[in-house]
Amino acid sequence: MEQQTLDSSQISTRLIYNNRKIYVGTFLGGPLVAGYLISENFKSFNETTNAKKALVYSIIVTIAIFVSIIFIPEKSRSFDRIIPLTYAIIAYYIVKHFQGQKITAHINAGGQTYSWWRTIGVTTIGLIISLILIFGIYYFYDSATDQTTTKVYGVMKNEMDFDKSNISEKEVDNLAEGFTKTTFFDEEATKYIVVKKIASSYEIYISCNKSVTSTPEALSPFIQLRNDMQSLFPKNKIVFNLVVDNLDNVVKRLE
Repeated sequence: MEQQTLDSSQISTRLIYNNRKIYVGTFLGGPLVAGYLISENFKSFNETTNAKKALVYSIIVTIAIFVSIIFIPEKSRSFDRIIPLTYAIIAYYIVKHFQGQKITAHINAGGQTYSWWRTIGVTTIGLIISLILIFGIYYFYDSATDQTTTKVYGVMKNEMDFDKSNISEKEVDNLAEGFTKTTFFDEEATKYIVVKKIASSYEIYISCNKSVTSTPEALSPFIQLRNDMQSLFPKNKIVFNLVVDNLDNVVKRLE
């Protein structure tokens, strides 16, 4: 983008966004909003080439940021909090460098700026588009990397979910055989299990009733089951994660 001299004939007839509105809009709405606001200013200054570049660059930066966020490890997610401030500051200095003099000249000559209501409206629309974009990227990434497989065992079609990239099908079959030997896989009720492997340990998620947290009688069978499974797999640590409703809601961990 190149800086050009402001044509005095443009000053009173066209509206622009000042530095503060671009900064706030970018902080709240993201780089996509920054690109649009900066582009609109370039249009008002008759710099159509720079206006197009601003939009293209903002789209590229938006996608790059959202993709990078997906790959940031959970333990590093505190970094996410400084991203909005970072791109808002960058947008502010880009505006100051490429449009600062023209914005000042426009305002000093009596030129008008867009209202805060318009800025908020553009910011809201940009934020919605950005959210749709990030969820779209996450959905396609999750679909492409998800290798979850479900296998069923026994008359009751007990289900075991596992990720082929994490644990082999043969290991899961062996665990299922263990659950059959311990009679956990019976002919009375269908059981739902998720298996993950961490090093040589088997993390086994079992759906259960919340009563295991308050009733020893309800928890006791799971303790015995874990001990029996550990006896069948002496070379692997067996860990039971008792869950209610979903995998994230682990109400009891047995190891």
